[in-house]
Amino acid sequence: MSLSSLRGKILASVLLGLVVIVAMSLLADVRQVGAGFERFAWGAVPAILGCTVLNYALRWAKWDYYLRRLNLGGGVSRADSALIFTAGLIMSVTPGKVGEVFKSFLLRRVNGTPATVSAPIVLAERVTDGLAMLLLMAGGLSLYPPVRPLFWALLGATLLGVIVAQSRPLCERILAWVARLPLGAKLAPRLLALYASTAQLLHWRILLVSTLLSIVSWGFECVAMYFVLTGMGIAGTPLLLLQATFIFAASTLLGLVSFLPGGLGASEASSAGLLVLLVGMDAGAASAATLIIRFCTLWFGVLLGMAALAWFGRRYKERPLSGEHEVRPYNAR
Repeated sequence: MSLSSLRGKILASVLLGLVVIVAMSLLADVRQVGAGFERFAWGAVPAILGCTVLNYALRWAKWDYYLRRLNLGGGVSRADSALIFTAGLIMSVTPGKVGEVFKSFLLRRVNGTPATVSAPIVLAERVTDGLAMLLLMAGGLSLYPPVRPLFWALLGATLLGVIVAQSRPLCERILAWVARLPLGAKLAPRLLALYASTAQLLHWRILLVSTLLSIVSWGFECVAMYFVLTGMGIAGTPLLLLQATFIFAASTLLGLVSFLPGGLGASEASSAGLLVLLVGMDAGAASAATLIIRFCTLWFGVLLGMAALAWFGRRYKERPLSGEHEVRPYNAR
């Protein structure tokens, strides 16, 4: 996988996302949306972006923690680790953010780590991010009871997946069954490498640390949503912070489970709808607030990812995609 071959696909995803956002804004009353933008105190943008940067910084710390925990950081400085993480943000517009496995291919370019060994880091990131969002959302379940069934379903499915991953005998039996299937003999060793890393990262102690880190990191983006609402002229109160946290977490999760690229459409629609229902904003102002927070979070990250990817491409232009050595994961037994 070369960087040049991905640029067209990445650009297409970005353009598709922009088209969806523009289309959604046009479906609302354009004049009301425009009035919402006029009402917004643009001086709040530095605080909003500052919260977003803090979120990215803590998420990078989690990525780097996983990297070192699996003993995959050989030849990767903290600066390189940060560059790889930031470049991966460009894939935030993929369904469920699964495209962030792109970081594994960038890591392979740096130190030769096989993608099958490091890819579980992205899975662990998604699991802990999802748990964090669910826990942030939990505080405001009383604000909108109809979302409770979805909350409990997602929480139960996530915990069940973690429990299954921690059952080594069960997973080994599944892998043994896969090995007996046609082509399974070739597939099973790769799945075993994936499972070895996944099981370690989802160990309860590591899961606890990384989930707490995720709660704090995503909490900053919930605060960013709060700053957007106060920037729209809404009085800042503890209730507004609770509403902002619930709305941001719920709309992000709905976008994730929709499996649309970057949650585009699902996140925006749910965010605007909840702002109307819970905060009492008119549709135009709610749409404007939603577009502002999405540009200051999702699209700001994509722009950072573009810059980091260009930097990475220049820095490792002459490096082969597989190094002279391969870093092997730490055995957690």
